[in-house]
Amino acid sequence: MKTFLTTLACTLLLAACNKPAPTDTVESLLANPERLKEVHAQCKADHDKAGDALCNKASEATRRRFMGSGTPYTPAPPAAPAAAPKD
Repeated sequence: MKTFLTTLACTLLLAACNKPAPTDTVESLLANPERLKEVHAQCKADHDKAGDALCNKASEATRRRFMGSGTPYTPAPPAAPAAAPKD
């Protein structure tokens, strides 16, 4: 019985040592274009398996890569008309 408990305790300790699956964020996908391509391929192949959250993050990362930081376009103010020469 003692060996069983020792084996069980060791198994539980080893199972607890595994690293959790990496969570992808929009920023991490922006920093790693290869991972972004992989996520897009997963979403295209099986959207249900990849999940809405991951696919939405990939879409947002792609939007940010294309649109930049999101700074709105601000046109230059119109030039003042030239004054007419006086006689």
